[in-house]
Amino acid sequence: MRGSGIIACIFDFDDTLGPDSTSMFLASRGIDTGSFWTVDVRARVDDGWDPSLAWLELLLDRSGDGRPLGPLSNADLRKFGRQTLDANLFQGVEGLFTDLREIVKGYPDQSVEFYVISSGLREIILGSELLSRECAGIYACELAEDPPGTLAHVKRCVTFTEKTRYVFEINKGIAADDSRANPLLVNKSVKHEDRRIPFENMIYVGDGLTDIPCFSLVLAKDGQVFAVFDPTEESKAKRAFVEFLQPHRVMSMHSPRYGPKDDLGLMLRMAVTQVCSRIQLQRTAPYSSDT
Repeated sequence: MRGSGIIACIFDFDDTLGPDSTSMFLASRGIDTGSFWTVDVRARVDDGWDPSLAWLELLLDRSGDGRPLGPLSNADLRKFGRQTLDANLFQGVEGLFTDLREIVKGYPDQSVEFYVISSGLREIILGSELLSRECAGIYACELAEDPPGTLAHVKRCVTFTEKTRYVFEINKGIAADDSRANPLLVNKSVKHEDRRIPFENMIYVGDGLTDIPCFSLVLAKDGQVFAVFDPTEESKAKRAFVEFLQPHRVMSMHSPRYGPKDDLGLMLRMAVTQVCSRIQLQRTAPYSSDT
């Protein structure tokens, strides 16, 4: 695909770009997050619920007058994100976006776009001024209000396999608004050479088991994949090795630090430089025969 000069950097959000935003919100409303995830959500999952639907429904069950979360609207979720997220993003995130754009400017007719694909709440993430400004698309779970101003229903549930849908939408060049109007657009056949962002131009960064389908998809199609884990927690480090690195689901694993001298920050800057150089070489090298 010689003509495509667009690079996509795709990030999970919770525990990848910042602390778990849903847990932060629940804690801000007085919810014991340890009990919420390990007892309440776990009980529903053991009863056959999809994990994402389990916690979304529990959140709705606890919202409203006289309930633990109190009255709750999408505006409340976005306000929390606006007041909280940017101040808690992991080290170097803002500078990373700036540096990657500067790297790509050095290559003619190339550009980089940033995306978030999360199983968290989209309204909270949209509250981040940085991410709303920098990202071409933010995909995450959504709740609907009924009546207006009162959260009542699950509108969109992003499970681990659902995440791959949005990777394909990015690949095919399907705009988020068009997808919302017609969810079946992602199934439309698009020739490889007509896809807006080829998989080999993708870099995916995530931290959890919900990212494994995206890890596998992007890596299998010659994109680049990096895993994030908290090195201070032995259980997470062990899980990351067993689930991600040992079965070759990712290229490497790093602590969530994005500065130019941090291992992950350096790897991402090098990865974008490598993709830019490959695109430039493909454009300038003479066409070769397969014979």
